[in-house]
Amino acid sequence: MTTREPAKTIGAVRARAVVIGLAMLLAAVDLGLKVWVSGALAGGETIDLGPVQLRLGFNSGVAFGLGADLPAGVVLSVTGLIIVALAVFAWRVTPTATLPARLALAALLAGAGANLVDRTADGMVIDYLRTGWFPTFNMADVFITIGAAALVLVSLGKRQGEDPA
Repeated sequence: MTTREPAKTIGAVRARAVVIGLAMLLAAVDLGLKVWVSGALAGGETIDLGPVQLRLGFNSGVAFGLGADLPAGVVLSVTGLIIVALAVFAWRVTPTATLPARLALAALLAGAGANLVDRTADGMVIDYLRTGWFPTFNMADVFITIGAAALVLVSLGKRQGEDPA
């Protein structure tokens, strides 16, 4: 064992702790908003925020309602497996990933995890952000989209032969 190995281990632990902590914080933001919106807009009210309105909606499918006709258990199982795969990937690459890649992974895990937690109660996800021209969505969806886009951009920015994360 060299003297550098403990420092690498501590760095890996810190990097993973930051990704997990940020993912939990972002997931809590989305879940908290879902709880608030469920109570505040239960009567069908809409809050106009300019380009976006807060309006309560429910989605039993995944993105754009795909899979809405499938049994909730199937959607939960498949989503859970995807999240486990994402978490294993994040766990493995985080120690050597750049900060932007770590932030992207945290956002992806947060959004996916928050929607999974929300879906476990009744097989549906609470949506609350409406633009009028796009399907209603939630902050978890925003986190997933931004995280995925950022991870793609980070990967494209790497020089050939480098680790993608």
